[in-house]
Amino acid sequence: MSFESFEEIVGYAIEKEKEAAAFYLDAAEKEPFAGVKKALEEMAAEEKKHQSMLENIGENKKVLEGYKFKWIPDLKRSDYMVELEYEPGMHYTDILRLAMKREEQALKMYNELQNRSDNEDHIQLFKVLCQEEAGHKMFLEKLYDDYMAEQGD
Repeated sequence: MSFESFEEIVGYAIEKEKEAAAFYLDAAEKEPFAGVKKALEEMAAEEKKHQSMLENIGENKKVLEGYKFKWIPDLKRSDYMVELEYEPGMHYTDILRLAMKREEQALKMYNELQNRSDNEDHIQLFKVLCQEEAGHKMFLEKLYDDYMAEQGD
């Protein structure tokens, strides 16, 4: 990734969030199982929240200043998974794997953008987005672990 300005960085991140939300909504529309459909719609809503944070960066300063960071452990489940393509009706575990991998990539992107910035406000925004993506990844990894445990794995 090569950017000339912070605006280009934010524009790129906004496009990635839009892409993620569209992916989750498209998958939800095609999904025949209600529980999986709901989970995909919730993921789309989270991605839209991130998009809004980026689009309203100037207005979010107080939100960013008051953001409470907490340590989120990385279970590293997605580190050992291959990338998947979504297919309607795919098994719940495959959808979780796919979502984990997407969140892993988003986390990596925001970490990289944070490391490339020298503006403290921008760094703070990327740290918040890293925290959000790490939380999503952890949530999905726990869902995956819980489901697999129920299956006896």
